[in-house]
Amino acid sequence: MNLSVMSPVLGQMKLEEALAYLQKLGVDSLEIGAGGYPGKAHLDPKEYLQNPAKVEELKQLLQKYNLTLSAVACHGNPVHPNQEIAERFHHEFVDAMKVAVLLGVDTIIAFSGCPGDCEESKNPNWVTCAWPNEYREILTWQWEEVLIPYWKKTAALAKEIGIKKIAFEMHPGFCVYNPETLLRLRGAVGDIIGANVDPSHLFWQGIDPCEAIKYLGKDAIYHFHAKDTKIDKANTEKNGVLDTKSYTDMTDRSWLFRTVGYGHDAGVWKDIISTLKLVGYDGAISIEHEDGLMSPKEGLEKAVAFLKEILIYEQADKMWWT
Repeated sequence: MNLSVMSPVLGQMKLEEALAYLQKLGVDSLEIGAGGYPGKAHLDPKEYLQNPAKVEELKQLLQKYNLTLSAVACHGNPVHPNQEIAERFHHEFVDAMKVAVLLGVDTIIAFSGCPGDCEESKNPNWVTCAWPNEYREILTWQWEEVLIPYWKKTAALAKEIGIKKIAFEMHPGFCVYNPETLLRLRGAVGDIIGANVDPSHLFWQGIDPCEAIKYLGKDAIYHFHAKDTKIDKANTEKNGVLDTKSYTDMTDRSWLFRTVGYGHDAGVWKDIISTLKLVGYDGAISIEHEDGLMSPKEGLEKAVAFLKEILIYEQADKMWWT
């Protein structure tokens, strides 16, 4: 395993400053944002595609600071019912894939996206229940008429470009939000589709990350985000987990994103890391910092220190005791 960081938390730093900082922290790799919601603070694909020398400059900078790229991140909604928005996300995703391959990266992190409920929709419609029956009809239309056709076409393009793995973050608000929906899309599109497992989005849905990891298995796990969630027991018991209040309303929400270790203790995270190892995942553990109670610097440094004690870096030796 290697310790990685998702770059938006360092958006206030210039690229080389960020790389030097990560090296000082003892980080092994970087998941770099290249469009979509993560932004382009450190990697604007169009600039790199128009100037190949910049690609070599980035490679040299990474080598200088003894870092690798674990993935390129371009989370968006390319099936948004507003065609202008959908096309912008799609083109950013294609450019991100192209620059990833130039940088020697074969994995791109994304969202599945979420369409509207019909051809005339203006906004996405995330269905969360099976009744009244119109909701199931919406789901059928979303998956069969929009989601699967889009990703079949885009996966074919990704293969042409040279991308081997599209890792979907299972994120509520989008059609792929849990292991079952991830495997449904993978089954329809092919094994270029896999999971970016982020426990923070599983915890609040009531999903046990260890069980999710075992269910997905080695073959379907392509990347991992280290982010935590704190469940507020009192608020959840009153209002449940489907919470639409602003993330800034931290005292009244049912749950909050937290730095690893501040939502669940080290024992829980040791189990998660051990389960990843058990199923054969040996890739990046990428810190995503979205903790409203900590500065970017403090939250990131605490996460690095926490995970360094928990990650399993070496291959196990023979079981000499058997």
